[in-house]
Amino acid sequence: MEFKTALTRVFAVGVAATMLFSSAACGNSSASDEDDNSLMTVEVFDGLANYQGEQKGWFAKIIKDKFNIKLNIVAPNVAGGGSTLFDTRAAAGNLGDIVIYGYDTGKGSKLVKSGLIEDMTPYLQDTEYISKYKEATDYVNEQIGQESGVWGIPSAVVENLTPDEPSEGLEPTFGPYLRWDLYKEVGYPEINTLEDLVSVLKQMQDKAREESGSDDIYAMSLFKDWDSNMMNNAKQPTCFYGYDEVGFVLAKGDGSDFESITEEDGIYERTIKFFNAAYRAGIVDPESTTQNYDTMNSKYKNGKVLFSFWPWLGQAAYNTNENKAAGKGFMLAPLKDMKIFSYGATPRGDKTMIALGSKAKNKQRLVKFIDWLYSPEGVYASSNQTGGSAGVQGLTWEVKDGKPVLTDFGSAVLSGESKNVPDEWGGGSYSDGISALNFTTVNVNDIDPNTGYTYNPVMWPSEIEKANENPLNKDWQEHMGASTTMEYLKNNNMLLVGAGSSYVQPEEDSQISTLRGSIKTEIVNSSWKASFADSESECEKIFSDMIKTVQGLDIDSVLEVDMKNAKDQDQSRKDILKEYQNKKSSSSESSESSE
Repeated sequence: MEFKTALTRVFAVGVAATMLFSSAACGNSSASDEDDNSLMTVEVFDGLANYQGEQKGWFAKIIKDKFNIKLNIVAPNVAGGGSTLFDTRAAAGNLGDIVIYGYDTGKGSKLVKSGLIEDMTPYLQDTEYISKYKEATDYVNEQIGQESGVWGIPSAVVENLTPDEPSEGLEPTFGPYLRWDLYKEVGYPEINTLEDLVSVLKQMQDKAREESGSDDIYAMSLFKDWDSNMMNNAKQPTCFYGYDEVGFVLAKGDGSDFESITEEDGIYERTIKFFNAAYRAGIVDPESTTQNYDTMNSKYKNGKVLFSFWPWLGQAAYNTNENKAAGKGFMLAPLKDMKIFSYGATPRGDKTMIALGSKAKNKQRLVKFIDWLYSPEGVYASSNQTGGSAGVQGLTWEVKDGKPVLTDFGSAVLSGESKNVPDEWGGGSYSDGISALNFTTVNVNDIDPNTGYTYNPVMWPSEIEKANENPLNKDWQEHMGASTTMEYLKNNNMLLVGAGSSYVQPEEDSQISTLRGSIKTEIVNSSWKASFADSESECEKIFSDMIKTVQGLDIDSVLEVDMKNAKDQDQSRKDILKEYQNKKSSSSESSESSE
């Protein structure tokens, strides 16, 4: 969600100065406020959450037992009118007891200046884990204009991974994932380019409909929920070729190319034409223009969609243990010309932070809770909705012979099966009990110091061994000549890692924001129209007309800003790689001299 406009309004009405001094006055004294440890409802203003209301189930039981708190999630994504919700709460001087929010583009500094969050430093006694990420919290301070203090801890921090390593586990964030069982049935046809996918998917759709007798199976299904600067779904295939978005610019992760999304015959137009070819071939779900993500996701679960832009969509929804045992599921099918963009690990964390609300009560207890979220136990327990870590030791995983392994219950629920949690762990369905914060504290591919293995169970030896045994994986491995997707991509030079620099874009001028608002509306609307045009020539005309329209809306002024940000991001990536190479060299020299 975009809250920059809302933050500006907070300043405009003069609330900021008042709250700044009032929060500073009460903040210092509250460190010694007595806490009787009674049950406390904690309001969390959460810009990442996809659920609003009281936390349920097993995660709720864990935090009640440990801290005697229950969470009430305030989620702009769910409530709708996010700016209005932010305005209302900010004007009252209280976003929430805990705030999960982006600190980039000037938003973090405004939260501080408006007195909506508070320095955690007075409450850090008896904490163990926040201090481990000083580099990350110092970086947040640098971005929000604070010389000292702990104003927020960013998401996805790492201790053991370097910026040039993929932040993902065995699967990248993006990639062409197909229903492998149907791909096999049509003879594993080679896919040279993105465009070749259309005919392959058409064959798979025909086969699926023939076998099921159902005409509501489609190769592709789309949704509009995440559209912003562009049609979000159309951005995804650009990532198959090493690009990621910076405003209206698509930038290659290695800095070798920077393109406007309105560039004629550029990578974005290529994906729009791909969608249009798929639509004209009859393989795109006709409900794509009206459905939301949840509706689409249910179709994946029911085997009604055959292509996924992301492993965490198709595989998470459909690759249950039962389906994999039957040889069914989504696996990567490579395009011969692809080089998939991968997010490098971020020692300084990502662009969202968790912060302490200035008006919160019992702040010491809340900071202990935040600290726990960064502990190994907290990392396991607070895994977000798209998967990742192993859950709860004793329930979903355990240690055997010194190594972590999933329990039968854990294996089932982490593969997407619906099961109820035993009453002693909180009851209810496992999925309903997952942390609604949707906030990843430590990258799940980092190492748990207690086990020596990652928090991510798919990378455990026990799970890799099991994966090698199921018919789906075995067939994929035999056909691809690799044990895992990441191994295949690395061996075939099909991965492009954008170094994890934690680059933060500067605050945008209000005039640019105003221009961007009208331009992105035109781009998104035209992209959908072009994708569903009845002919290739009509698709091209809609896209061409869109270019002329946005030029008239002064897109060049916005592109100047976005292009600078894209190039600054690339320089930031180069800088952190150089920094870590120097650290590595210094460490090697130190080791040699000690010998």
